[in-house]
Amino acid sequence: MTRTPTTTAPAETLDTSGLTAGEVAERVRAGKTNAYRDTTSRSAAAILRANVFTVFNAILGAALVLILLFGSWKDALFGFVLLLNTATGTIAEIRAKRALDRLSVLDAPRAHVLRDGVEQDVDVAAVVLDDVLRLRGGEQVPADAVVLTSDNLEVDESILTGESDPVRPDTDDRVMSGTTVTAGTALVRTTAVGADAYARRLAREARRYSVVTSELQEGTNRVLRWISWVIVPVALLLVWSQLRQNGGVAQALTSGQWRVALVAGIAGVIGMVPQGLVLLTSVNFATASLALARRNVLVQELPAVEVLARVDTLCLDKTGTITTGAIRLEEVVGPDGGSPARAVLEALAALSDGEDPNATAVAIARGLADQRHLGEQAAAAGARAVEAAVPFSSRRKWSAVRYDGVTWVLGAPEIVLARTPGAEAALARVRERAADGARVVALARSGESCGIGADDHLLPGGLEPAALVVLAEEIRPDAAQTLDYFRQQGVEVKVISGDNPDTVAAVARRAGVSGPDGGEPVAVDARTLPQEADSEGPEAARLADVLEAASVLGRVTPEQKRAFVRALRSRGRVVAMTGDGVNDALALKDADLGIAMGNGAPATKAVARLVLLKGEFSALPGVVAQGRRVMANTERIASLFLAKTVYASLIAVVVSLTAIAYPFLPRQLTIVSSLTIGIPAFILALAPNSRRYRAGFLGRVLTLAVPAGLVAGCATLAARTWLVAVGVSTEQVTTGATLVLVCSGLWLLTLTARPLLGWRLGLVAAMAGIAVLGVFVPAVRAFFLLAWPTATTWWIILAVSAAAVAGIEAVYLLRPRLVAYLHARGLVN
Repeated sequence: MTRTPTTTAPAETLDTSGLTAGEVAERVRAGKTNAYRDTTSRSAAAILRANVFTVFNAILGAALVLILLFGSWKDALFGFVLLLNTATGTIAEIRAKRALDRLSVLDAPRAHVLRDGVEQDVDVAAVVLDDVLRLRGGEQVPADAVVLTSDNLEVDESILTGESDPVRPDTDDRVMSGTTVTAGTALVRTTAVGADAYARRLAREARRYSVVTSELQEGTNRVLRWISWVIVPVALLLVWSQLRQNGGVAQALTSGQWRVALVAGIAGVIGMVPQGLVLLTSVNFATASLALARRNVLVQELPAVEVLARVDTLCLDKTGTITTGAIRLEEVVGPDGGSPARAVLEALAALSDGEDPNATAVAIARGLADQRHLGEQAAAAGARAVEAAVPFSSRRKWSAVRYDGVTWVLGAPEIVLARTPGAEAALARVRERAADGARVVALARSGESCGIGADDHLLPGGLEPAALVVLAEEIRPDAAQTLDYFRQQGVEVKVISGDNPDTVAAVARRAGVSGPDGGEPVAVDARTLPQEADSEGPEAARLADVLEAASVLGRVTPEQKRAFVRALRSRGRVVAMTGDGVNDALALKDADLGIAMGNGAPATKAVARLVLLKGEFSALPGVVAQGRRVMANTERIASLFLAKTVYASLIAVVVSLTAIAYPFLPRQLTIVSSLTIGIPAFILALAPNSRRYRAGFLGRVLTLAVPAGLVAGCATLAARTWLVAVGVSTEQVTTGATLVLVCSGLWLLTLTARPLLGWRLGLVAAMAGIAVLGVFVPAVRAFFLLAWPTATTWWIILAVSAAAVAGIEAVYLLRPRLVAYLHARGLVN
């Protein structure tokens, strides 16, 4: 089958021999090369410093140093929490940094340049300004350039613009770096290289380091900030009170009792800091990221697994997210709407059987092959002796093939049928199908051959409509089910694309997208909206109003995508943005949660918080489930840690004001924390939990932690006072206070572990058993400086513990009323 290619003629004065070796060397010396290297805004050392020098680490680090210098190493067990927490945060952020450093828009390893009239292959980085490049199908454009000559060149610019239709540049048109040649070849001259290239300017903006906002981490940090304001004065007051209790400052310094006072002060500090909560939050995020990795979801930043559970608005990029990016043959109909004739299918098979088919030809060929009844009818086309062929050209917008004395023309209906008598009905059907989002091309036939004009082929005369070929974008098979899931979860979906808004709306309807009120999706042309990303005042308010009502936005620029995200967030929405092209990178970076498809641009994957490695949209519900588990379980265990902060603070303040002996050593508080908080909290954090997200977790946690902590603290002080009053030894006082605090903590654990069935009941029983066993085993008692309780001590422990249990249970029963009261006044959600 012979074909006659059409080549766009170059200008007469155009020199396509390329640069000389001397000119290349001159540009290399001037730095006008395509070499490009950039780093994120923070080095690994800066990340390490940020994770080491925190309020949390400063408090515990200072306490650790003092214990090691002036106390016993046995009281320094809390140091492991400090090291683990620092290591977890540092490793997670360095991992994210490395992903950002791997950011590269250009995947093409080699470029084809013409220099001194000879074509040669060089590294992409070796391309210089004004180089003449040969672009070939399937390769990325290595630098911004202007077209010198074109042989049916087609370029996919969706990675930059979001528009799914291929672009067909002519002479003097620009092609942008990072785009992909889908068909044809061309000679181009570079106009911008390296950091000046358009794709890299977009990527450079997206590369700026930022950390995802986590409500859990913010709540924890807020507690730490509150504690940091009181912990230093309370610690100093506590040390001073212990010095007074040991005979005054002068005598304590002389006798060495100041060391005991210092250790007591450090014990108070350690008790006030919820160190395990910081660690377990990081561990909870890490385990969720591992679970998601098994589902081919890469978590770039650990807190991202929390954010999707909070999302109420999901912005989807159409191409590559709810569609596969490919087109498919939907149907072939006659010009009157009837079934196509056999000759029509044979002609389509011949037209799509070219040496360098474009996307439309590929879709037609695949569609004919997939639909058996069409394929069987079209099979005879391979035996046809083609007399002449005209390949598709962006200038003409049609292709043609002639055999058996008939010329068949396939192309844009407004071109092919423009002068065809009786084509009005066919054109009306074209407009009708286009309104539904379909892409329609027309097939016409003529007995005449294609003419030859001054520089191109001409349509044959006497054309008559033969068929309409209906093509449609391919919807991801998992899109409808996933969108329905988000709709049921109260998440509003907005489709944002660079394509025509009517086309996008039609695709969105097919995928199951609905309007804010559940009706038809409302489509808006973004060209009518403000262009500036940081617009303020009336324009910003108008943009936000439009976005609240719209479900589909078409003809959107990359800058506008970013503006849309910002406008939605200005209305208090938690926004997730999905995408696969460089044009999505800026919006993904500014969204609360950026989600990249695995087959997307490296730049987009690098800046996203989550990457769907297999590009499966259906993976998102699993991410939501992990986020809910993290949120719900962290809220469950946070009350344990913050109750400890409350009762430790109460004990420290009362001891400081009354100058009585502090009832614990750091190691004794460590055993209390481990049995009533640390170990059970770790297990509870990993348990399944599908509770839907509710904002304001810190307020709800405090409604349980504060009163329960006060009850536990008062019970411990009451036990200590009672034991001192009956004249038992110091070891008995410490043992009794420790066991009362263990009992109080275990009952608080039962509240957070309820319903107490199965493994939950076993967990509480195991912690209680270990506590009792610790008292029975002499070696353990000796390590923690505890004593076997006397009969008097046991009765006091039982009586005070029973009162503490009753008080904590009362707090639990009255808590709903407290929450309702605070909610009515807007203090909690």
